[in-house]
Amino acid sequence: MIYRTDYHIHTSFSDGRSSPEDYIAPAIAARLSEIGFSEHLSLFKENQDWCMNPANTSSYIDYINKLKKNVNDIQIKTGLEIDFIPGKEKEIENFLSDLKLDYRIGSVHYLGEKTVDIGPEFYEGKNIDLIYESYFDHVIAAVSSGLFDIIGHCDFIRIYGFKPVTDPEPFYRKLVKTLKQNDVAFELNTNGRNSPLADFYPDRRFLHIFREENIPVCVNSDAHMPIRVGQYFDEAYELLKYAGFTEMAVFSSRKRRMTPM
Repeated sequence: MIYRTDYHIHTSFSDGRSSPEDYIAPAIAARLSEIGFSEHLSLFKENQDWCMNPANTSSYIDYINKLKKNVNDIQIKTGLEIDFIPGKEKEIENFLSDLKLDYRIGSVHYLGEKTVDIGPEFYEGKNIDLIYESYFDHVIAAVSSGLFDIIGHCDFIRIYGFKPVTDPEPFYRKLVKTLKQNDVAFELNTNGRNSPLADFYPDRRFLHIFREENIPVCVNSDAHMPIRVGQYFDEAYELLKYAGFTEMAVFSSRKRRMTPM
């Protein structure tokens, strides 16, 4: 039996639709052994209704810690999904350094002043090859920063289905090499199935590249509502097995261990 975890879940502390308690029963029904909350945190962008106010971070952690004590049927982990902004590495680490987390997910949402999921108009009339190159450069910088344990939706730039003219495989190979060098895990994010892309992140065509370098992986739902906890996980695990993965990454107090699939 696969030891199932879902470390990428959003609640009403950021842009999720329900309180943390509401995710417990669906997680148990999905046969998860662990559930992890990972609220959006962005330290350098103001007036973002999809992110938790940084001032509320300690209250959020305290809340999840209390929930851990009251729930016995499933393990609960505490995380954050932190926006990576190039050039702000020291400020990000200074903010995070005293927070007791089980893991940090690093994600790239912004290219410049806008998020890549703001709408298809972000891409229309632009050179998609250059946008891909810039996005992967940001993700690679996030991996190299030493700030994160997991990289979230590493090719989120695919969200609306815009494709580069050239073969994107070199982007993935460079990313995987950097993940290997920095000993950072990646997630198979199933929420891409709910986006216009209608598929997982990262691109399933390149999962074998991650496997070739033995990059640690975990399956995450990126759920913003309870019904999506553990969504599409059976398909995700089969996809990983087909690519040759035999272990899953499990986190506690920012220490990673591997458990057999």
